[in-house]
Amino acid sequence: MANEAHPCPCDIGHRIEYGGLGHEVQVEHIKAYLTRSPVDAGKAVVVIQDIFGWQLPNTRYMADMIAGNGYTTIVPDFFVGQEPWHPSGDWSTFPEWLKTRNARKIDKEFDAVLKYLKQQCHAKRIGVVGFCWGGVAVHHVMMKYPELRAGVSVYGIIKDAEDVYSLKNPTLFIFAENDAVIPLEQVSLLTQKLKEHCKVEYQIKTFSGQTHGFVHRKREDCSPEDKPYIDEARRNLLEWLSKYV
Repeated sequence: MANEAHPCPCDIGHRIEYGGLGHEVQVEHIKAYLTRSPVDAGKAVVVIQDIFGWQLPNTRYMADMIAGNGYTTIVPDFFVGQEPWHPSGDWSTFPEWLKTRNARKIDKEFDAVLKYLKQQCHAKRIGVVGFCWGGVAVHHVMMKYPELRAGVSVYGIIKDAEDVYSLKNPTLFIFAENDAVIPLEQVSLLTQKLKEHCKVEYQIKTFSGQTHGFVHRKREDCSPEDKPYIDEARRNLLEWLSKYV
């Protein structure tokens, strides 16, 4: 639950009860959760976890939602077997924990996942979606892999990013207005840099009154005033993938 005194990434939200429609597979040296699309259109989406790991039901729920819209989805274990963060953990140790899990050093795993999607799932058009830690990873891979058709970074921390504007393909950024981790000044700076330098399509959306984690970490029975924003953000995510992947 929320630790309001010391808000940290993804600390505000809930773990939903969800079993999943997909199954676990081995992708070279890592495990992954895979859900096949009901319609095989040669399209796939890599879904990148938050700090709570690849087995978090919330992330699998989002992956299955995306799969239901025509994409084979895969949620790889980008922590490569290391323990995810636990909500009851001592947040004072979080910075040290995070140092061993760098969202910008996932290329080896990402390469393996792309190879798997192309060879085993016959994917020809691939996008990527990530939440929090995964949002940072999306920002990274969208600057490095021209073959990715589109990316959606959902409340990915941007304060420590340099050269944030050299995106290779269309990228949607989703932020929350009341995010204790990502101040609006940082979003404004990102907006300014992209406007000045970015050569591809991008969009930045900040959702009024929302907190970090709102897209995938709030329960479906959340307060009525929040639900329209959650629904809109998820719809925007799917529309972005539909347009570019």
